[in-house]
Amino acid sequence: MLTTTRPAIYEGDGDQLMQDDVPDRIVMVPDAYPGKVPDRQPRIRIMWGQHLLDDLVQGRYRTLICAVNARDNTHGIIAQLAAFAAASQWDAQSITTYAQHVSRTNPKTRVLKYDMDTMEVLAVLRPHTQSTLLLTDFAAAMRMVVDMLQRKAERWPVAAVSFLEARANHLVDQTGHEPSFETVLAAMHAAGYCGDVYPSPGLWRAAPTAVFARYPFAASLDLRRNGGC
Repeated sequence: MLTTTRPAIYEGDGDQLMQDDVPDRIVMVPDAYPGKVPDRQPRIRIMWGQHLLDDLVQGRYRTLICAVNARDNTHGIIAQLAAFAAASQWDAQSITTYAQHVSRTNPKTRVLKYDMDTMEVLAVLRPHTQSTLLLTDFAAAMRMVVDMLQRKAERWPVAAVSFLEARANHLVDQTGHEPSFETVLAAMHAAGYCGDVYPSPGLWRAAPTAVFARYPFAASLDLRRNGGC
């Protein structure tokens, strides 16, 4: 029997049964409890436990932000989406061919637009001289993305991948290593992005580390990092 006064989450003995240690679990903590006054600070929602491809195919978003490359996009979310978008004329090969054309004609970081019928994909393309997507290039691309979102209101609601654990579109920081999820969120937020972000599969194994559902994170995190309690 429950020992707290909170409402039951599950029917029957579900609450007790779900206290067992299970793999790939997520421990989520609120950064603040809902109040009577709306929080006006622009925030990124982190979609823990949600399935991106399912949500895209079901039409929950008008725009997806992800990465694309000029070599092979067979395993990327953009190709998966194209395969299930009923009226899309894109496939993995044509997606890559278009990226190759842009990459040859413009060596800078670009944001490509792919029309998937009821949805638009804004895809970050790294410079063709680089084998990885640098964090600085990613930050610049996110500023382009935000500008595109602001100029076209019908692009909302919008979702983005976390850009972590990618194979062909590996994101690295100035040290050549993959950045933290917090660093990626900070770059997005600094660019003005306040849509949804879907964590990479590996982040689903976050427990026992607790996670927040929004960014910027609660001030208590910095307090702890600075030696407070």
